[in-house]
Amino acid sequence: MTSMRTPALASDVIGVGSYTAHEAARLLRTPALNVNRWLRGYTYKRGGEARQMPPLWTTQHIAIEDHLEIGFRDLIELRFVKAFLDAGVGLFAIRNCLDYARECANDERPFSTRRFQTDGRTIFLESIERAGDQLGEPKLLDLKKKQYVFKQVIERTFKDLDIEDDAVVRWRPFHGKKSIVIDPGRAFGQPIAYDFGVPTVALAEAVEAEGSVEDVARIFDVPVAVVRDALQFESDLKRAA
Repeated sequence: MTSMRTPALASDVIGVGSYTAHEAARLLRTPALNVNRWLRGYTYKRGGEARQMPPLWTTQHIAIEDHLEIGFRDLIELRFVKAFLDAGVGLFAIRNCLDYARECANDERPFSTRRFQTDGRTIFLESIERAGDQLGEPKLLDLKKKQYVFKQVIERTFKDLDIEDDAVVRWRPFHGKKSIVIDPGRAFGQPIAYDFGVPTVALAEAVEAEGSVEDVARIFDVPVAVVRDALQFESDLKRAA
């Protein structure tokens, strides 16, 4: 596996994180096409007429021509979008929820805020009420089911996220364990061994080269258990690709 690249302009990404569409898709375990559609918008046809769907929001990094670069908060917002879609919530409902949640949380990226963690279910229901018949879904006969699903998604997704100053600042992507972390303030937001700062991809590649978890643990001065977690994490990502 090729290591994730280091962004060219380090000053622009320190504390913000930096991910290409491919890198974000890999961490979210979704096709890169989805990341591009959600954050670049797309065109579709209805009744023979081409229609344009705008991006869900403006990314933390300015897009340069066809190159999409996103920040850590963008990544976490996308993680929620994917979780809601996987749970059967329509993209139009998600758009409405995003719009209303921005007003409630006073944040361009509301899903990754403390306010959404505590009031997300209420915000979702109020956004549906405000959108009314524009949702274009069945007459919300399954609203009770949807609000339960929404509550479950919020609780499950926030379980491995750390919040400080009212916003998500870290993601523990390996089953919520503290051994591996994605932190925009460290290694440009790439997955690392939490207490040691070594990228998980570097540990996994080293095991592949050395043929021994124990040898890699000695080389990097990292506990064997952490190397094993990094190896399993990278293997899981590779299988999901």
